[in-house]
Amino acid sequence: MSPSSANKPAPLVLVVDDEPRIVRFVRVNLEMESFRVIEAGNGLEALSLVRERLPALVLLDVMMPEMDGLETLRMIRETSHVPVILLTVRNTEDDKVRGLELGADDYITKPFSPRELVSRVRAVLRRVTPLGAVETGLLDIDERLSIDLNTAEVIIAGERVKLRPTEFRLLRQLIENAGVTLAYEDLLSRVWGPEYVDATHYLRLYINYLRQKIEPIPGDPHYIFNERGWGYRFVNFRN
Repeated sequence: MSPSSANKPAPLVLVVDDEPRIVRFVRVNLEMESFRVIEAGNGLEALSLVRERLPALVLLDVMMPEMDGLETLRMIRETSHVPVILLTVRNTEDDKVRGLELGADDYITKPFSPRELVSRVRAVLRRVTPLGAVETGLLDIDERLSIDLNTAEVIIAGERVKLRPTEFRLLRQLIENAGVTLAYEDLLSRVWGPEYVDATHYLRLYINYLRQKIEPIPGDPHYIFNERGWGYRFVNFRN
């Protein structure tokens, strides 16, 4: 371990839940794994702590009185890209997709084990950690589209568009394997982690996000193609 990493403070996690029992459970298990933890009992308090303490990650309960977790998430996303994991008792795909569409990075269904909690927190933090500088600078795809590997932005006809960390990781995997169809499971493992190889709805949703940002006509893809039942392929017209 390098001196700089040894002196780096442990990630700060904000736990938002109106049930003290859940908050205690999460705090104890995260602190056992050397995370730092702060607490909020409602959405308004959470919004204040996101601004003031700048946590590395937020664990946010969905079912809270007054301002529920989804509304809190919507307001967080107006000012912050902090990764958010939703805690929910609902386990339907529609509920999960709704949270992801509002900007959640993951969800955990209650009840959950300490192992699942820590694994999901680490997986999300891993995804939002900047990629190693394998390649840097500006990557030209064609006359219309370029990708800034330093700032995680795409440049569309001269206009810069910021990508969220997971969007950037997914796009980078696709462009680094341009012309090759990457299997769904392979993309999920590379971008989200091996724990997510069955979470195909994550992949569908984030492919849609990328198409909305980079495709001239999102419903008629020019860059990202789906090989049905298999995976996705990125076409680089300069190859």
